[in-house]
Amino acid sequence: MQGRKHIVVVDDEPGIRETIEEYLELHDFQVTAVGGGEELREVIDGQDVDLVLLDIRMPGEDGLSLARYLRESTKVGIIMLTAAGEVVDRIVGLEMGADDYLAKPVDLRELLARIKAVLRRAGHDGDPVAEDSSGPTRVVRFGEFTLNLDSHKLFEASGAEVPLTSMEFDLLKAFADHPNRVLTRDQLLNLAHNRDWEPFDRSIDIRIARIRRKIESDPAKPQVIKTVRGAGYIFSTAKA
Repeated sequence: MQGRKHIVVVDDEPGIRETIEEYLELHDFQVTAVGGGEELREVIDGQDVDLVLLDIRMPGEDGLSLARYLRESTKVGIIMLTAAGEVVDRIVGLEMGADDYLAKPVDLRELLARIKAVLRRAGHDGDPVAEDSSGPTRVVRFGEFTLNLDSHKLFEASGAEVPLTSMEFDLLKAFADHPNRVLTRDQLLNLAHNRDWEPFDRSIDIRIARIRRKIESDPAKPQVIKTVRGAGYIFSTAKA
């Protein structure tokens, strides 16, 4: 069993920070609670962090710019806290690379479930995905890329790793497991085991657009993940 997972709670409201900190510590997490971006950067620079719980609406540097910083410089899980009904904030947060979002006021039990899900998908839940030494590594090749299903990593032809969030990997794996087949948004929700993605606000579309920016030579004219109008998406393994 590995050590306790380290979660950083970023919120400018002390009462919220303390409540979440106490609850997560009761569930055996190491928690650091901070009030803004400067403190967050100090923690990230000096400690190993597994997940950041990030409020969007904060004075000074807001959660969206902090999410961009985290995604560009780290591989930590990111869960955004948004005001109830703020769909625009959710969409922008997802585009910045957040793994999940939760509306305020936060239900602590749901928050715990979301945290465990993000850590599990990222392989940081204390039981990381092991390489299968009994057989060949499972990989899927498409275009100039190789998706390693065992290590949850995507590589360019040069061998350079392409950063993926845990949810982006889940979607790519769902496509790779069902090549050349039209998948509806509802099927993708089931295949990626993320029923809480709320397909009505098209969060899957946002994530697919983000993946396309990483794997398509021209994201406006995708050749790997193609849109099937009125039906869904298809993962093409054909040579371009």
